[in-house]
Amino acid sequence: MNAEKLAGGTVHELPDDFRAALESDPAVAGVWADITPLARNEWICWATSPKQALTRQRRIAVGLDKMRSGMRRPCCWPGCPHR
Repeated sequence: MNAEKLAGGTVHELPDDFRAALESDPAVAGVWADITPLARNEWICWATSPKQALTRQRRIAVGLDKMRSGMRRPCCWPGCPHR
């Protein structure tokens, strides 16, 4: 991964745990850099909105897997209520 900092979303900043996960996989970091700020916002909100830490960790892992397979936004989710 290059020294460039990964961007956050339109409303949400990229949390440290999600940033570390993205930076650990260059393919996913490339997808992250290529998607729109609104799409990044959706991923951040989707991954960090659960109340339980275990669910949050699982969503981050699933999100990385989905981005690795080409998904550019979280599926089957009504979207970020904060925009």
